[in-house]
Amino acid sequence: MHLIQQIAFIITLFVAGILLFRRIQFIRSAIKLGLPLDRTDQAGKRWKRVLLRAFGQKKMFARLIPALLHFIIYIGFIIINVEVLEFIIDGITGKHRVFALILNSEAGYNGFYNFIMNFFEILALGVIIACVIFLIRRNILKTNRFSGIEMKSWPVLDANLILIFEIILMLAIFTMNGADQLLQQKTTAGYTFTGDLILSKNLIIPWLYNLNESSLIIIERFFWWFHIIGILGFAVYVTYSKHLHIFLAFPNTYYASLKSPAEISSMETVTKEVKMMLGLDMSPDIEAISEEIPSLGAKDVTELTWKNLMDAFSCTECGRCTSVCPANITGKKLSPRKVLMDVRDRAEALTRNNRYNIREKVDGSLFDFITKEELFACTTCNACIEACPVSIDPVAIILQMRRYTTMEESTAPAAWNMMFNNIETNFAPWKFPATDRFKWVEEIDK
Repeated sequence: MHLIQQIAFIITLFVAGILLFRRIQFIRSAIKLGLPLDRTDQAGKRWKRVLLRAFGQKKMFARLIPALLHFIIYIGFIIINVEVLEFIIDGITGKHRVFALILNSEAGYNGFYNFIMNFFEILALGVIIACVIFLIRRNILKTNRFSGIEMKSWPVLDANLILIFEIILMLAIFTMNGADQLLQQKTTAGYTFTGDLILSKNLIIPWLYNLNESSLIIIERFFWWFHIIGILGFAVYVTYSKHLHIFLAFPNTYYASLKSPAEISSMETVTKEVKMMLGLDMSPDIEAISEEIPSLGAKDVTELTWKNLMDAFSCTECGRCTSVCPANITGKKLSPRKVLMDVRDRAEALTRNNRYNIREKVDGSLFDFITKEELFACTTCNACIEACPVSIDPVAIILQMRRYTTMEESTAPAAWNMMFNNIETNFAPWKFPATDRFKWVEEIDK
């Protein structure tokens, strides 16, 4: 029987590994659709930011209550996975609670394993409470930042599914531990002594106490399998979910720009051409530059950088960016979260077409997802960048698309075109000659 379980477990692990590997390769291909960008400088500063923002969740604590609840889930997710490691070792070796066998003394028990397991159960209860509160905030209190034209159907269902699934997985741990403790009391061979696990002992054992040994074995084994299959399934599911940020938050924070968000990068191609026209840079060749970058700005995801696409796949859909966006607050159609979600959807559609030759409609461009009205509503105030807990930059995407409409299609708003003409002729946004620029001083002197 143990051998059959070992074989079944190894097959399950192998299948989950294949599915996970294929999905990771798909996401990698989608991100690689973007243009190259070097973000390998100043490694020390980058690692410091990863420690503060990704591991330490520094920006999350701008909103204390949700930050604390999220932190409980985050810590629970990391530490409880130590128990998952024990599950995996048990499944491969055919042992039961292998860490208890290692940590217990020759006398049979030294309390350290018991302390760890009790700590895990406290964290598991904290995760359940936090998830319940999050479900209430989303579905009953209806927190504003979880709404929006982009937050329909799948995004809403996805968030609820994850929270419900996490609750079920934690309850499975409690039930398995409760049945396990009863089997230890019945001196069933193969069930290593763990000591009392206070929460499962008081919450679960009263419900199972009158069951016979066979029923307890079935319950313990069922919830053991349920939990491990659930964890493996969760790992695969996450790669299709907004919760992909669990893994991508760390590289995305590392590769984020070290410049101030207020510093808008110039277009390198235009800068070089202007310098050539002014005789300041005679080294590059205009034709060579045109071959490297065929268009100005971005019409599609293939003309964004790979970091822009990583931003899109790292988006947590938490809505912090949209909730602080002045354009969105004043009723404009712009939602930075929607921009990121649209970029991700477009990148996935192109990748499915390229990778799996799926006959999916991929004609058109990113402008079929994001309207010019949304793009021109952006004030480039960078509030969205400042609010994002995982260093995502929606403004960089908006600017690239706006540059395309302005410089390639000449479809900027009329007021903008007037400003551009004034800058070109008068070297100022206002329509008056440069010679009159300081006439206001004369008014003061009077």
